[in-house]
Amino acid sequence: MTTELKLLQPLTVGAIELRNRVVMAPMTRSRADDNGLPTDMVTEYYSQRASAGLIVSEGTSPSAMGKGYVRTPGIHTDAQIAAWRKVTDSVHAANGRIFCQIMHAGRISHPSLLPGGTTPIAPSAVKPKGEVYTDEGMRAYETPRALQTGEIAGVVAEYAHATRCALDAGFDGVELHAASGYLPEQFLSSRTNLRTDGYGGSIENRARFALEVLDAMIGVAGAGRVGIKIAPQMGFNDISDATPQQTFTYLVDQLDRRGLAYLHVARYGDAVDYFDLLRPRFSGPFFAGNGLTRASGEALIRDGKADAAVFGKLFIANPDLPERFRRDAALNEPDPDTFYSPGPEGYTDYPAL
Repeated sequence: MTTELKLLQPLTVGAIELRNRVVMAPMTRSRADDNGLPTDMVTEYYSQRASAGLIVSEGTSPSAMGKGYVRTPGIHTDAQIAAWRKVTDSVHAANGRIFCQIMHAGRISHPSLLPGGTTPIAPSAVKPKGEVYTDEGMRAYETPRALQTGEIAGVVAEYAHATRCALDAGFDGVELHAASGYLPEQFLSSRTNLRTDGYGGSIENRARFALEVLDAMIGVAGAGRVGIKIAPQMGFNDISDATPQQTFTYLVDQLDRRGLAYLHVARYGDAVDYFDLLRPRFSGPFFAGNGLTRASGEALIRDGKADAAVFGKLFIANPDLPERFRRDAALNEPDPDTFYSPGPEGYTDYPAL
């Protein structure tokens, strides 16, 4: 019986109860305005998908310096709080739950996106390969400015402020984006962190920034409303580490002591099964993601490899994904050409059953 799907069973995550285990992944969609405000179209998009057990919002910058892409939202001003409140109110009105993913892009940015044309910041002055998208076209990444030791506490404080703003905006909790080559993973990874102070060198030192950020977020929201996303060996945004298995097992061992709402792991490649490696090291709710289907997500939960399954592109194209899973119904196909375009096409116009 499809009604017996593990995917559709409730799950307690920290301080909240999820009605099912079908989690909507955080996904940049580039539909905010130039001030980082989610628009009415964003409100419609998330409310359409409120049947997810949990929505994790698109990456949302904790400060103006955290922005990495055009038309991406922030969560650090009063206006942004008010705009996000419309989103969270609409999701809650549909009995949904939503966390805010807090994302500092670090070196994966460009002066044209930052206040006063400022140079992006990073743990070390290591230029990423590739180009950044702007509405004026593709621009080569620039060499970032290495943060001074005395500046790091201020960046950590920005995450704490953003957490307070997210709660004020009505989010049920927050997720630290520590994947995809953004600032926390830039500190974590040996190739992008060449520091010789207390934030560089050993695995313990390289993990310090992410753990200090998490502790600051927990200090505001409580551990039961804070999750974290990691994606070992994803390689996105020119990120790599010399000893990823050791780095991430150390990090997860530290996470396990903190009583987080959940650990969200996105698995890439077949060389190492990071679900198998990391699940036993984390005693809280374990979210597994990347490229899952109804069958593979269900199998992960049935086999005890995960407590919830995270879906990205399927949720873009299927706003009623849990109901489609329940009925084993056909799925709409996502259109990659409209993932980051500015209008409603490919955003709020995918049909429900």
